[in-house]
Amino acid sequence: MTATGKPLLIKRYASRRLYNTETSDYVTLDDIAGFIRDGREVKIIDLKSGDDLTRQYLLQIIAEHESRGESVLPLDVLNDLVRSYMTGKVSVVPEFLEQSFAMLRDGQAKVMENITTLNPLSKMPGFDAMQAQQEVFMKAMTGGWNGGTTPSAEAEKPKQDSAEDLAAIKRQLAELQEKLSKLK
Repeated sequence: MTATGKPLLIKRYASRRLYNTETSDYVTLDDIAGFIRDGREVKIIDLKSGDDLTRQYLLQIIAEHESRGESVLPLDVLNDLVRSYMTGKVSVVPEFLEQSFAMLRDGQAKVMENITTLNPLSKMPGFDAMQAQQEVFMKAMTGGWNGGTTPSAEAEKPKQDSAEDLAAIKRQLAELQEKLSKLK
């Protein structure tokens, strides 16, 4: 999100073109999906009526990704979602999903916080650059979800893997320090 905390405003014109009010250019659904992956919130409104179209477009983005074979939602979940819409009764599914994703985001944020505060390497020169690189890697590996391994998964790792990881981190740190010294 922006520093002001406001979502990125996208206006839909009568021609169905989407206009980014922040950069004053037209955007596609893929662009909007990229904003969201980068952590931005978006709000899409119809310019003429003022209707909020955000939900409609987010569902369209999900449908397009699913149709391209980028399946994220298991069939059972999709069936449950359809059932929750078709029963006519108040469903707990939306609240459950919202709370589940909130817990996931909180857990991932805590893991990333622990990595930075509990890691003795965090005081070494170049650690910030290495951490940024690690976050980009994690984002790529998790499809845009910020996070990492859970503490219990970390505890189950054999000590040899930990030593190898430490050696790899030391190598990366040395490479970063070498690059930094060349920049000076």
